[in-house]
Amino acid sequence: MLNPAATARRAIPSVDRLLKLDPAGVLIAEYGRPLVVETIRAVLDEQRALLNSDGAASLDEDSLLATCSARLRAATSASLKPVFNLTGTVLHTNLGRALLPRAAVEAAVTAMTRAVNLEYDLDGGARGERDSHVEAWLKRLTGAAAALVVNNNAAAVYLALNTLALRREVVVSRGELIEIGGAFRIPDIMARAGCRLREVGTTNRTHAKDYTGAINARTAAIMKVHASNYAIQGFTASVPETELAAIARAHELPFIVDLGSGTLVDLERYGLPHEPTPRETIANGADVVTFSGDKLLGGPQCGLIVGNAALIAKIRKNPMKRALRVDKVTLAALEATLRLYADPERVARELPTLRLLTRAQVEIEAQARRVLPAIAAAVARCADAQIIACASQIGSGALPVDALPSAGIALTPRAKRRGTAAAAIADAFRALPVPVIGRVKDGAFILDLRCLDDEAGFIAQLARLKVRENLDAKTPRRKEEH
Repeated sequence: MLNPAATARRAIPSVDRLLKLDPAGVLIAEYGRPLVVETIRAVLDEQRALLNSDGAASLDEDSLLATCSARLRAATSASLKPVFNLTGTVLHTNLGRALLPRAAVEAAVTAMTRAVNLEYDLDGGARGERDSHVEAWLKRLTGAAAALVVNNNAAAVYLALNTLALRREVVVSRGELIEIGGAFRIPDIMARAGCRLREVGTTNRTHAKDYTGAINARTAAIMKVHASNYAIQGFTASVPETELAAIARAHELPFIVDLGSGTLVDLERYGLPHEPTPRETIANGADVVTFSGDKLLGGPQCGLIVGNAALIAKIRKNPMKRALRVDKVTLAALEATLRLYADPERVARELPTLRLLTRAQVEIEAQARRVLPAIAAAVARCADAQIIACASQIGSGALPVDALPSAGIALTPRAKRRGTAAAAIADAFRALPVPVIGRVKDGAFILDLRCLDDEAGFIAQLARLKVRENLDAKTPRRKEEH
């Protein structure tokens, strides 16, 4: 006679039995038979395991298929999804940095859905060069004699050094040996590029004599790295680009400048702090300049190398250029973004990065007053909501000590342990259909509204906010990179 557990195991429906039911047919139509069969088998195996451990298994066919449906929906949902960036960091590395202008999006879609002349010369009917689609614009906007594109600025720095300084020395100030997000360090990139770092000066002060004293027969280049993600203040000294360029010329060495987060316009004209541009650096005598495409420039992820025609040609011939090149989609989006810079008024209006950076505080405060009632209602049972003045930052290594006056909403929990309660509120906002990413500070959850474009969409989903009942429960802390 079978024992109760064996009887229960026999009662678990078979895979074939479940596949014949109408709900399974619906799942197959949506997800395909192989994935549905795999999921049903996994769910049934779990039920058998429960029985073997004296647990309570589900024998209801509708319930089992409902479980399968939830599993399939979770497994096939997009991992990369839209979020509301209310962190106060406009160019947030973890949240994708620059938002592309509409013109770039349309160009990218065309490139994705059509055959294009990526490496085809339409005039000559022969093989072409993919960088040619953006080189003319980069030359025009930077004043350089030549330009090329790779997949990010780290790659740009690596390729330039590997080409121009392989197995030789590069002179760099100690105060410029930066580390940025993801443990990217200039010394490490130089080592991987096959060149030797020759540090000069001290952390806070480097003089021209330090550079000239370090130059020898093994020296391949002088390099200057823009300290875009930190600032050294107080008793400091550095050598201007024009003077370094003169030293490099006197010793017949290339002068390389890594601008990091490069901008193609003078940000001061838009009321923002000054950031050096590639044009300024080229005018100051730099032979090779590297910078990012997805930071202040406001385009897709890429690294740009501009400068002396002979040196750029040499870099282009490096076999690693092929490994680091960008695809047709990136080039299409970059070309469309660069075209906007031909008209300063248009770029301020249509480039999301510049538009968000230049939003007036009074405009953001007005938005805060509009969204406050909906936010206050959503958290009424656990927190108080109020409008606050706050400071946004540009982010991604750009202008680290400069803040942008902004406005936001502070949600202050009524729980005793405000820190963990604020973290629980942050969890609830991240669990919304379109996750809302803010920041926890001083026991409150802060939503900086500088980057809130879709106000209606943000408000519409607040009714689905579910904050944990026990706000005093411990919440694990998370690291964030900006």
